[in-house]
Amino acid sequence: MSKVARGAAYQELLEQISHTYTAGRGAALQSVNTQLVQTYWQVGQQIVEFEQGGRDRAGYGAALIKRLSADLRLRHGKGFSRSNLISMRQFYLLYSKGQKPSGFLSWSHYVELIRMDDSLERNFYEQQAGEA
Repeated sequence: MSKVARGAAYQELLEQISHTYTAGRGAALQSVNTQLVQTYWQVGQQIVEFEQGGRDRAGYGAALIKRLSADLRLRHGKGFSRSNLISMRQFYLLYSKGQKPSGFLSWSHYVELIRMDDSLERNFYEQQAGEA
C-alpha cells in the first residue's frame, strides 16, 4: 500500500472513530438526560404524595420544601434548591395525568414549559422543542 493510500485509509479510520465516538457520546448524554427527567418527575411525585397524605388535595407545603431543600443539599449538594424542588413538584403535577414527559427534552426545557400557564401554548412549545 502506498503512502497516499495509507494516508487516505488512515483519514477514513480517523473519521469512523470520530463518528463512533460522537454518536456514542450523544447517546450517553441522551440516556443521562432521560434518567434525570424521570428522576425529577419521581421526586415531584414523592413530594406531592407526602403533602397530600392520601387526600385529594393538600395545603401548600412551603415549610416542607424549605426543609427538604436544606437537607437534600447537605446530602447531595447543589440541584436541590427551593426553586428546583418547587419546579419538580410542579413538573409532576403537570405531567401526572397520563401525559408522559418526553425523553428528548432536557430538564431546562421542562422548567421553562412548566412556567407557562396556557396548556395550548405549553404543548406547542413542547412539540417545537422536541423537533429541534
